[in-house]
Amino acid sequence: MPVALEPQLFDQVEEALKDVMDPELGVNIVDLGLVYDLTWDEENDALILSMTLTSAGCPLTDVIEEQVAQSLDGVVERFRINWVWMPPWGPERITDDGREMMRALGFAI
Repeated sequence: MPVALEPQLFDQVEEALKDVMDPELGVNIVDLGLVYDLTWDEENDALILSMTLTSAGCPLTDVIEEQVAQSLDGVVERFRINWVWMPPWGPERITDDGREMMRALGFAI
């Protein structure tokens, strides 16, 4: 059974993931609401990042995976992305900061 991250590490991981930008929207994956959960694996030695994409057919998955690896370097030793499609992502998951960023980029949201 996955184990919750300690609050301090959770905050560090979440802050690091704010460097990962959705290549199409130009807003980070945290404020877009793409990160569903952060836990340790059953062996307690790898971070499990449960996340989704704005669309299941996104052709830029590799870019996001590479950015996640770069952002988590030095924060956790190992991680794995658990791609989640249910529940599907929707704009209601975007944080207030994310909405501000999108408006600044010209999106009507």
